Amino acid sequence: MLKTHTCGELRPTDDGRQVTLAGWVDRRRDHGNLIFVDLRDRWGITQVVFDPSASPEAHEAASQLRNEYVLQVRGTVRCRPEEMVNPTLDTGGVEVLAIEAQILNPAKTPVLYINRDVEEDESLRLRYRYLDLRKPRMQRNLILRHEVVRFIRNYLHDRDFIEIETPILIKSTPEGARDYIVPSRVHPGRFYALPQSPQQLKQLLMVSGLERYFQIARCFRDEDQRADRQPEFTQLDLEMSFVDRQDVIQLTEGLFTELIQTVTPEKRLLQTPFPRFTHAEAMALYGSDKPDIRFGMLLTDLSPDLTDSEFRVFAGTLSSGGQVKGIRVPGGGSWPRSQFDELVTTAQELGAKGLIWMVVEGTSPIALRSPVNKFLSEAEQQAIVERMQAEPGDLLLIIADAPAVVAEVLGQLRLQMGRRLNLLDDDVLGFAWIVDFPLLEWDEEEGRYSAVHHPFTAALDEDLPYLESDPARVRAKAYDVVANGYEIGGGSIRIHRRDEQQRMFRAIGLTPEEAEAQFGHLLQAFEFGAPPHGGIAPGIDRLVMLLANEPNIREVMAFPKTQNAVDLMTQAPSPVSEKQLRELHIKLDLEPQATR
Repeated sequence: MLKTHTCGELRPTDDGRQVTLAGWVDRRRDHGNLIFVDLRDRWGITQVVFDPSASPEAHEAASQLRNEYVLQVRGTVRCRPEEMVNPTLDTGGVEVLAIEAQILNPAKTPVLYINRDVEEDESLRLRYRYLDLRKPRMQRNLILRHEVVRFIRNYLHDRDFIEIETPILIKSTPEGARDYIVPSRVHPGRFYALPQSPQQLKQLLMVSGLERYFQIARCFRDEDQRADRQPEFTQLDLEMSFVDRQDVIQLTEGLFTELIQTVTPEKRLLQTPFPRFTHAEAMALYGSDKPDIRFGMLLTDLSPDLTDSEFRVFAGTLSSGGQVKGIRVPGGGSWPRSQFDELVTTAQELGAKGLIWMVVEGTSPIALRSPVNKFLSEAEQQAIVERMQAEPGDLLLIIADAPAVVAEVLGQLRLQMGRRLNLLDDDVLGFAWIVDFPLLEWDEEEGRYSAVHHPFTAALDEDLPYLESDPARVRAKAYDVVANGYEIGGGSIRIHRRDEQQRMFRAIGLTPEEAEAQFGHLLQAFEFGAPPHGGIAPGIDRLVMLLANEPNIREVMAFPKTQNAVDLMTQAPSPVSEKQLRELHIKLDLEPQATR
């Protein structure tokens, strides 16, 4: 090693010790006769003093130093005078008097601020990611990620799980997101796919009798990006045999609880055991299947009080099968009228026909300020206030629309109001389970039902008889774990019998021939004694993002891509040579599809 100690290791007890340090110049301060250098490595910062009376050669080398030069120093540890101790550094009680110094590599002036926590253009950060990763914040995030994964491995090892790697080159199947495909050189015209998840492979491991498997799995999906999504991501892939839903939930909840208490003890779990909501309950109360339960402001159904309303917006919506729901914003009535108008615009942008706002100015007698209160009877106004448990000064936001629109728009407005009122404490983790999802949903574009999770999810036993006669009624043995408005992981009890899997394939419109061509290997495996099994796949990136208080998963990934799935550092994706294309038997047709 070119160092005997790290730059975060020395303490006053090392006084007088001869040490060798190596790292990057974080700061250099020239005081004329003395030069002070803060030397940085992954573990911290140590102040090095260059005194010409102790070593003219080292002092001369120090005069050439600039930020980010790579430097090796040999010297003597000495305690700082009490008035010179730096309490902000673990090493602030000592410094190293340099005897020898060697510049291992000079550095150009960095294009990013490394020793300052300032806001910088993300495209610049991604282009020079190797510089961005020198920042203490980014190194803390990657170290946190390492600690999370290490804890997971140890936790599962202690519970008799074995870690198994599954292939990256697999078969493309039509369900789920769009695959990334890889052409085969030795099999012209044929393609591999990169795994969206090791779903079928982990089920086959259960058929293999391994019973408890996990993997820190790399997954790939060719889909539009957002703050909590990347084209490649990492998940904890986990599968167990001879289990029911409760077993998987209990194991996962125990893992998350102990992980947070051990790795990020500064975080507080809102509630343990994690509360459970059916999918229908979550949509009704929060307008989301990944609710943020750190604050209230629940959706309130006003429909029962307005069925006979003469207000055409309410009456027409309810007569056509819609809903009238609202949320109560405590104290929001004091906001200026312009902000109410902005909320109306926001609701319309989210897909609603409009938004009704009401300011509660009195409750006894009732007094509402709203553009629509003249259309509502006093009894209806009183019913709205009572059902929403509103108080003077509150703002009521009401949507009348189709149920899906009501849930989406009010769910989004609820989150916006929570942020505006500072109700979202980043140090609180509101975990919850969402269960009893619909098994299938109607796909208008395809003209058929598709699986809500994936087509290997088992139906609830009591709903299975309706799979052919009333598919929309069937609920799944599926479960999601959510936290602070994010889906952290999803799983299910799987189908393990060939006849039931074939029924599921028929329900999503696959012919027997298509099912055999695409999933014949799995159907065949189920004929050889497949055990009941289930699992879950929490996302490592999203989990670490929450634990690190970061706004998106790019901040906890070493080399992420942009929202357009571009690697700005290496400029991937990039063209390949004609020779490579010929070897793969590929010809490019770059004509835009719209012109064909």
